[in-house]
Amino acid sequence: MVTGTLLIMLDFYELKDDHLPKIQDKELSDEQVLLEINALRAKLGDRVALLGHHYQQDDIIAFADYTGDSLQLAREAAKLKAEYIIFCGVHFMAETADMLTADNQNVILPDMNAGCSMADMANRSEIDRAWKSISKAANTDTVIPITYINCDAKLKDFVGANGGAICTSSNAKQVISWALEQGEKLLFFPDQHLGRNTCVELGISLDEMIVYNPNLQNGGVTADQIKEAKVILWYGFCSVHQGFTVDQIKEIKAKEPERTILIHPECSYEVYSAADMSGSTSFILNTIKDAPKGSKWAIGTEINLVNRLAAQFTDLDILSLSPYQCLCTTMYRVRPRWLLESLRSIDNNTPTNIIKVPAAIKENALKALDRMLNIC
Repeated sequence: MVTGTLLIMLDFYELKDDHLPKIQDKELSDEQVLLEINALRAKLGDRVALLGHHYQQDDIIAFADYTGDSLQLAREAAKLKAEYIIFCGVHFMAETADMLTADNQNVILPDMNAGCSMADMANRSEIDRAWKSISKAANTDTVIPITYINCDAKLKDFVGANGGAICTSSNAKQVISWALEQGEKLLFFPDQHLGRNTCVELGISLDEMIVYNPNLQNGGVTADQIKEAKVILWYGFCSVHQGFTVDQIKEIKAKEPERTILIHPECSYEVYSAADMSGSTSFILNTIKDAPKGSKWAIGTEINLVNRLAAQFTDLDILSLSPYQCLCTTMYRVRPRWLLESLRSIDNNTPTNIIKVPAAIKENALKALDRMLNIC
């Protein structure tokens, strides 16, 4: 469970935020909010489809027509015919859904401030500067840029324009393998840990990787390092998965050596190396689904998902790897009250928080998305 202190802190932050949806009926109880959501969902029918990322809270997932990780939801978005698609996730996910849906469809994000700290660690101007710096040391025709799907549409546009592709944690191996068949070097952003851990699984040594930090002069690397590197990793990371440590693994193993440590590949290389198993959200779900009864697990990923798995698979012993139970606070911003406001706006024919990627950005970003979908 989330601590009371954290809940109070988040509620205070939201009350101070001028960009939140404005619910006029502040006196509505939580139960009344849920009842009205149900009523509006029934009234709006097929006009609305609701996508929910696995990291959402249970009271949001309960209303989702489709749940999944980034790749699953991207594929579902491409198949939907609904006039309005409410994406209960974060901003970059809603952008991806918009790019994959028809022009006459509208993607809505219940809270426009539901972003991603990792995505915020790389912007287009920084990537452009890095590309220019890399071009001084290496022929960029031989450098294939790959972006994790957790990024702004402008970065997807950059990748598409420069012969690269997008990846998710589910297909990173396939996409990176493809990239290294196309060129000599890889520029991977924004998550250094997913890039490093995946490349190690593909047999690339740590000595062949460098980290480019846009906050340092020339990225903190020399021209010779760029020339010699096979993989250039951006410095970004996920604030949730950064919270898992080797000490947590050691503490659990010391008490219960039979408990299996299962982590997401956005964790650091040290945690990845110390864990028993590592894989995407889908991998984690499938592993737990197929786990033998009575087996014990410590899972290193977002707490809402861990708690949901523990509640669903009661024949297993499941706990969070971290005693602090890492919460994705940006996912947490999507609350039932904001979902209700989105549904009300559609019902009143005044839809709010519509996400639209400009056509000039969408063209090349779609090339990068299509390459990913074709590779996988």
